[in-house]
Amino acid sequence: MAEVINMPRLSDTMEEGTVATWLKKVGDKIEEGDILAEIETDKATMEFESFNEGYLLHIGIQEGDTAKVDTLLAVIGDEGEDISSLLSGDASVEKSDAKTETTDEVKAISDEETSASTDELPEGVIVVTMPRLSDTMEEGTVATWLKKVGDEIEEGDILAEIETDKATMEFESFQSGTLLEIGLNEGESAKVDALLAIIGPKGTDVSSIAKNFKPAGSAPKEDAKPEPKKEAPKVEAKQEAVKKETPKPATSNTSATSTSDGGRIFASPLAKKMAEEKGINLSQVSGSGENGRIVKKDIENFTPSAQATSLGKFVPSGQEDFDEIPNSNMRKAIAKNLAKSKFSAPHYYLNVEFDMENAMAFRVQYNSIPDVKISYNDMIVKACALALKQHPQVNSQWFDDRMQLNNHVHIGVAVAVPDGLLVPVVKFANEQSLTQIGAAVKEYAGKARSKKLALDEMEGSTFTVSNLGMFGIDSFTSIINQPNSAILSVGNIVEKPVVKNGQIVVGHTMQLCLACDHRTVDGATGAQFLQTLKGYIENPVTMLVQ
Repeated sequence: MAEVINMPRLSDTMEEGTVATWLKKVGDKIEEGDILAEIETDKATMEFESFNEGYLLHIGIQEGDTAKVDTLLAVIGDEGEDISSLLSGDASVEKSDAKTETTDEVKAISDEETSASTDELPEGVIVVTMPRLSDTMEEGTVATWLKKVGDEIEEGDILAEIETDKATMEFESFQSGTLLEIGLNEGESAKVDALLAIIGPKGTDVSSIAKNFKPAGSAPKEDAKPEPKKEAPKVEAKQEAVKKETPKPATSNTSATSTSDGGRIFASPLAKKMAEEKGINLSQVSGSGENGRIVKKDIENFTPSAQATSLGKFVPSGQEDFDEIPNSNMRKAIAKNLAKSKFSAPHYYLNVEFDMENAMAFRVQYNSIPDVKISYNDMIVKACALALKQHPQVNSQWFDDRMQLNNHVHIGVAVAVPDGLLVPVVKFANEQSLTQIGAAVKEYAGKARSKKLALDEMEGSTFTVSNLGMFGIDSFTSIINQPNSAILSVGNIVEKPVVKNGQIVVGHTMQLCLACDHRTVDGATGAQFLQTLKGYIENPVTMLVQ
């Protein structure tokens, strides 16, 4: 039977969406999980995947067209199926809306119902699902539960810490009651809208709700069936399939690493990830979880022995060997966003070398002030902010239908973390002092490494600085952090012979590379920005009078 797919609500503030690209065409076979289209929302362009299987029979919104949420987007059904009745009038549209549960009333109910086959929830019972904590989040991992079953919950209480593709964030309750059920244990991952917890009156039996719960995304296949007797087997079959699939994450979430005596090591995903970040060999860790499973606290409390730290993985000579590491949510997001930037934005690069003698002397004098300490990176961020105010073209952003010249300066500072890269944003950097910038960067870097950055601390950058000088890198190029128009790569300060006043003397220089998007920043514009930046870096006292 044909299924109507409507324009989805991909963010809480989304009221309409634009189809940026169709990745399938009419007649294509669709599998559950296939990406149907890229949809531009009010916040980002996001991939929209199918929760149905069949053939794409109709496209309701063409590429570049915009429509309100719940407008007919596509129809999926059996090959050659007649869908004229679905497209012929308001009555059929209302019918299809009922099938896909896109009216506000049905959607509100579906968020709280456990499945098509369950009755209404008991009074006061609320099903809490895995939230979408960022526009790019597709699944989340429960890092820590801050409440346990039986605890009284007040509105605003923090229920858990959830790891997304960008950060570990606190998730607060919007309901009051008793925590009756926990759907995901610490370290377990699940898709957005999966069962996270159930809250309700103390003593309420919610075992059947938890057992039969299905995410809202699968509801179109189950609900609004005109002939319940015919559809019931499908629901039962689907429930059975879910039950069969449930153990799979559990087995994939345990480590299959073998010990020296041939035994298997069982560990939660979070424990494996933490062990990887800390370089801990799981075979040396004793698990305190069920059946000896290694959990988060085992990694946190692990103290390696001298023998364990000195031994690496044994690989026989002449034997090929490798380890497979599942891609984290953050790594997937990095791959997607940077690949999109690299292959959609025409990058070009401008390389310069600055004399750092005055900057080095200035930093020594500035840091002689009691309780003050700034880094070279703080000076570069401040200099960039002042230079960007004079060159708004470099402080611009590219969108498909317009170019935005920003009058404010928000500078993203790339921070390396064990699992990838985060870019916290120093907002209104041109208005902040060097010490304020230094304090902000230090705070954000600490939050980034502990995965405590809030979403608003990573959004809104108009320019980005990436510094690998502290790692001894002399020069490198970076990929633009879209929709920004440029990113500055900062290298190490190098002691080398330089020519001054016709004499060869010992000097200190630093190489920088400005990557620009040619759609917004022409070569001469980028060069003029670097000239202004050079003035501030080589004469840093001028930054104090701005």
